[in-house]
Amino acid sequence: METNSVSGWKLFFLVWILSVQLMQCTVTYDRKSIIINGKKRLLISGSIHYPRSTPEMWGDLVQKAKDGGLDVIQTYVFWNGHEPSPGNYYFEGRYDLVRFIKTIQNAGLYVHLRIGPYVCAEWNFGGLPVWLKYVPGISFRTNNEPFKKAMQGFTQKIVQMMKNERLFQSQGGPIILSQIENEYGPFSHAFGSAGHAYMNWAANMAVGMRTGVPWVMCKEDDAPDSVINACNGFYCDAFSPNRPNKPKMWTEAWSGWFTEFGGAIHQRPVQDLAFSVARFIQKGGSFVNYYMYHGGTNFGRTAGGPFVTTSYDYDAPLDEYGLIRQPKYGHLKELHMAIKLSERAIVSTDPVITSLGNYQQAHVFSSKHHGCAAFLSNYNSKSAARVIFNKMHYNLPPWSISILPGCKTVAFNTATVRVQPSRTQMLHSDAQLLSWETYDEDISSLNENKRTTAFSLMDQINVTRDTSDYLWYTTSAVLNPSEPSLHGGVWPTLSVQSKGHALHVFINGRFSGSAFGTRENKQFTFYKAVNLHSGINRIALLSVAVGLPNVGTHYENWNTGILGPVLIHGVDRGTRDLSRQKWSYQVGLKGESMNIVGAAGISSVGWAQNSLVARRQQPLTWYKSYFNAPQGNNPLALDMWSMGKGQIWINGQSIGRYWTTLSSGDCRRCSYAGPYRVPKCQVGCGKPTQRWYHVPRSWLRPTQNLLVVFEEIGGDASGINLVKRSVS
Repeated sequence: METNSVSGWKLFFLVWILSVQLMQCTVTYDRKSIIINGKKRLLISGSIHYPRSTPEMWGDLVQKAKDGGLDVIQTYVFWNGHEPSPGNYYFEGRYDLVRFIKTIQNAGLYVHLRIGPYVCAEWNFGGLPVWLKYVPGISFRTNNEPFKKAMQGFTQKIVQMMKNERLFQSQGGPIILSQIENEYGPFSHAFGSAGHAYMNWAANMAVGMRTGVPWVMCKEDDAPDSVINACNGFYCDAFSPNRPNKPKMWTEAWSGWFTEFGGAIHQRPVQDLAFSVARFIQKGGSFVNYYMYHGGTNFGRTAGGPFVTTSYDYDAPLDEYGLIRQPKYGHLKELHMAIKLSERAIVSTDPVITSLGNYQQAHVFSSKHHGCAAFLSNYNSKSAARVIFNKMHYNLPPWSISILPGCKTVAFNTATVRVQPSRTQMLHSDAQLLSWETYDEDISSLNENKRTTAFSLMDQINVTRDTSDYLWYTTSAVLNPSEPSLHGGVWPTLSVQSKGHALHVFINGRFSGSAFGTRENKQFTFYKAVNLHSGINRIALLSVAVGLPNVGTHYENWNTGILGPVLIHGVDRGTRDLSRQKWSYQVGLKGESMNIVGAAGISSVGWAQNSLVARRQQPLTWYKSYFNAPQGNNPLALDMWSMGKGQIWINGQSIGRYWTTLSSGDCRRCSYAGPYRVPKCQVGCGKPTQRWYHVPRSWLRPTQNLLVVFEEIGGDASGINLVKRSVS
């Protein structure tokens, strides 16, 4: 009887301990900050997207983020990666969301989970699955019942998964914040009352899931009281939340910018990035997230845009390969240390602002119980200033802020970089690509039985459902032997208008040329004289997508592909319009359907061992080779400088799209001082936008790694090399 009594007391004690712990696991907020377990926090966060790296990289990335002074890791949740077809879910490999969050938890950091589920993110279709476009009666991101039902279903799926794993802070887990929708403000205005109703529905739906942590809406000025509205941008110091009881949050402090094929690479000087963060904090901000802290890689066909590169480096503190980028990483680390030394004062009181000159100010946080912190700012982008503060002289470089924990000694100045810049090199590895073999994509074998036909030009995505970048449009043109253009010495001209990003034209089985859209002008025209003969001429047009749109009002209705007109000029004593005659459609390439990119399908076609010299500039060619993994731990990349445009696979895994098109832009000298905008501080003009393509080491075996390359327009595969990325 006594033993049972003791056991009962033990059980009671354990239950009591557990209840106390759960009571302590709370996340609330006031106008000054997020409050975690009763403590006001000034939080530094960084975006790392789990599918843009590999599980083997996650631990190192998170630890480096922690060492760099971060408290929080922020990530989107990628609906189209997790539900590739309705009701069929995928949470493995790079999409193992739970493993990623537990990796962050094990490092002692918090998580901001941006469920969305629309994410933008330069991600294919903005993260929404393409099958959603074909739900009857659907209209994206507005007060539409089919969309709301699907969106709520996926959001509930993710929330319940997190609850089951006890990952919300209210359960003792690392998730302290969640986000619903994403940058909806401009679209809310565009959709009018329907947009406003949808926004309120989304907020109430999310809050009703009772996660025990606050929900955020970024770029949503009229977010309801139950949700915190937040700012995104290069600068957010002028931002104020829409209610006095909400903290000032910056969910995306852009550390750089994404890259598009044909464009230069954007860099943001760390002095300006640090200046923008310090300026936000001195104005009362208490949550800053770097977008991106590690950008990573758009593996496979995940890049959206279109025309967004496979690299999503973003000039982030951790580069695409996970290596530290100096001085950005180190300078921001010093910034974070100075901010943390001032944390208690910043989150406990409002600043007193004093003018120190025409462009100079002091923001002073002073509290009897929480100390003092001062921010001395010089907004002049051209001239340094010498100011007097607390009867002491301070030198302020142009466009800078000095942080003084304790209000006396400068701990950090945003423009004074004390970190040595790193030097990055791409070095030849000891991996030798063994003899190359080739396979010509078989144009003549387009199977009539598998093709769709229509007496019109069809939208590419409606036919492919995004199962492939490639769609064949084929038709025929019959010319009478007496046609004058066949005898006048001047060939007829074929004109094709397209919105399909790229186009390759074949006449009677022979390559006739290509045309490409650009990031500035996505609609383009192929216009070229073509060799037609009397009788039946077979016209085959290969339309190529380079990522689906990721943002825009009703972008689910935007068209892609060859929409016409398709015209032959110089026949019938004028012009013949082929647009409304019978067209046949075939999705993808034969090599794709035979799965020749992996070990299981590599022998399904006949590979030729001919000289690569003879293969140069041959369109629609598959290449394969084998190599052994190079020694060491350096990150790896494929140098594709000698190739044109296409896709890459290693051991069946898709590295992504490559395109060595030369970049254009303004690459004049860059100054950190003054407001940053995307055209500022570009590099790489006149060179391939992207030359090197990340090869994760975890995808390699010690020996006999299979490399498959599909080249669309012609290149020299003998110039491909596996290189090591070295930072010193």
